[in-house]
Amino acid sequence: MQQQTPPEQLDLASMVADLNSLLRLKTTVIGMKMFAHVEDMLAIPKIRRPTAIHTTDQIVSMASRLGWTVGITADDLVGAQCRAVIGLGPQDEKWLAGQSYVGVWHGTAEDARKRQEALDVVPFGQYQALAVSPLSSGRLDPPDICLVYATPGQMIILINGLQYTGYKKFEWGVVGETACADSWGRALKTGEPSLSLPCFAERRYGGVPDEEMLMALSPSHLAKAISGMKALARNGLRYPIAPYGIQSDVRAGMGVSYAKK
Repeated sequence: MQQQTPPEQLDLASMVADLNSLLRLKTTVIGMKMFAHVEDMLAIPKIRRPTAIHTTDQIVSMASRLGWTVGITADDLVGAQCRAVIGLGPQDEKWLAGQSYVGVWHGTAEDARKRQEALDVVPFGQYQALAVSPLSSGRLDPPDICLVYATPGQMIILINGLQYTGYKKFEWGVVGETACADSWGRALKTGEPSLSLPCFAERRYGGVPDEEMLMALSPSHLAKAISGMKALARNGLRYPIAPYGIQSDVRAGMGVSYAKK
């Protein structure tokens, strides 16, 4: 797992306040952190431990929807898929075959294997536990990644903020079901901002609303996005994006942004 070390200590609570002010988010911004030792996860202040078996989607939503700080090990998760994405279970031949998905999500065994092979996952054997917590709590000090749930309109402004300086074209994929591999799996593995369309399981078991997308990114990338969004806002490019009118003469509106350029 690749991580970016922030050049200075980040004020996570202030970052969340800025993010909510800039994007008017409905859902709590959270952090996620992997632990090599269970004892370190258990030492987090006010950590909750599950008393039932869950999907990782549910654990994430306990933080983002309920504001809880929750820690898990492999034994708390329902199956091999959830464990493998976050590196708490093996990505072995049985897992790669994806036999349980044949006739459910895929028409053939070949299709199921191709999907499994396409997933971005945390390598197995490095970690024993994971924790999620509202980012503003500071309990993960700092998290490996931040998770931001947002509508498409909010998300494009967040992406524009990331691209304001040090521009790069973002290229993201869609694996289909197990979309958590597109978000937290990819971000934990690569350290890069990772966007996903939450899948059936995330919406059914994690309660993610129809309109929300998910961005997983490091704290330093989130700080960069916030700085970029503040600059965009000063330029009049901010959320919410007010509709101009599909039959209006566009020159006046465009002139606000570009007349002096």
